[in-house]
Amino acid sequence: MKKQWREINKKITPLFFCTVVVPTFISILYFAVFSSNIYVSESRFVVRSPDKPAATGLGVLLKSTGFSNGGDEIYAAQDYVVSRDALRSLNQRNAFERAYGDRKISIFDRFNSTGTGGTFEDLYRYYQKKVKVDHNANSSITTLTVRAFSPKDAFLFNEKLLGMAEATVNRLNERGRNDLIHFAQAEVDEAKDQSREAALALSAFRNQQGVVDPEKQATVQLQMVSKLQDELIATQTQLRELRNIAPANPQIEVLNVRVEELSEQIESQLGKVAGDQKSLSSTAARYQRLALESQFADKQLAAAMASLEEARNEARRKQAYVERIVEPNLPDDSAEPKRLRGVIATFLMGLILWGVLSLLLAGVKEHRD
Repeated sequence: MKKQWREINKKITPLFFCTVVVPTFISILYFAVFSSNIYVSESRFVVRSPDKPAATGLGVLLKSTGFSNGGDEIYAAQDYVVSRDALRSLNQRNAFERAYGDRKISIFDRFNSTGTGGTFEDLYRYYQKKVKVDHNANSSITTLTVRAFSPKDAFLFNEKLLGMAEATVNRLNERGRNDLIHFAQAEVDEAKDQSREAALALSAFRNQQGVVDPEKQATVQLQMVSKLQDELIATQTQLRELRNIAPANPQIEVLNVRVEELSEQIESQLGKVAGDQKSLSSTAARYQRLALESQFADKQLAAAMASLEEARNEARRKQAYVERIVEPNLPDDSAEPKRLRGVIATFLMGLILWGVLSLLLAGVKEHRD
């Protein structure tokens, strides 16, 4: 037995010892004593929107139900989950730092705030190693993976990050909706002011001039003038007949007075229609301009209100939603590290390194000889 052991020791060269035995022993020691169990919580979600083009796979299924995959919102949610803002939210009251800096965790795995200086950037670099977001462009499914040293922490942080992703999409929706409606509402408010000003200007003009509609009132005045002219003609005809038949008839004087009165009334009524500074014809042009401005303002208001309603409908159509496909799981067993696989991998890598170095050394010796 001792003889066989001596032969084995002779075969174990210093090179083999350094490249195979020592690394394998260290890996066994690390995985058996120092490595901490890592629990993985995974969740999956998809962002969908009613009016965006669908992708293949799950996107086709969503499109058939009236929804398609959101584009910008997906990447915004992903970027936020792995951002410093997300870490700040998770690390309120140092929750994240306490969970990953527990003394029970191996010194090789835990966040060592003392050794690294405890800066936020150090914590963020550590955070990026524990949180992973993977987006499948074909199916549009996003997978969120959180690694922690306890099942509860892995589940809790995954749930919080998923809620943050939903809040990010909702915030983008609200911002886009408010911006879209804000500009349309501003146009409506401006159109209302213009319509109100035009209506007030038209009303002030009517009160100032004492007319409601110059054209209509001019028509009425002309009708009155026409009646007076008919009456004047009849009176003048009667007057001529009396002068021819009975020149001394006392009615002639009465008819003369009547003719003068009718002529004055006709002249007065015609002055109201045209020729006078306050005539209807002089005010009709300004009235028409004010009336057209009022009509145009009303049409602008109607168009702005239609645009506002369309903007509201467009905002509803552009709503994006986070649909959870797989809820965060509470792991009941550690997924990492793969201890046996790690030891075997270290041993095999050592053998490969030993073989390569042995061949190189043998070649060097042969070259010297």
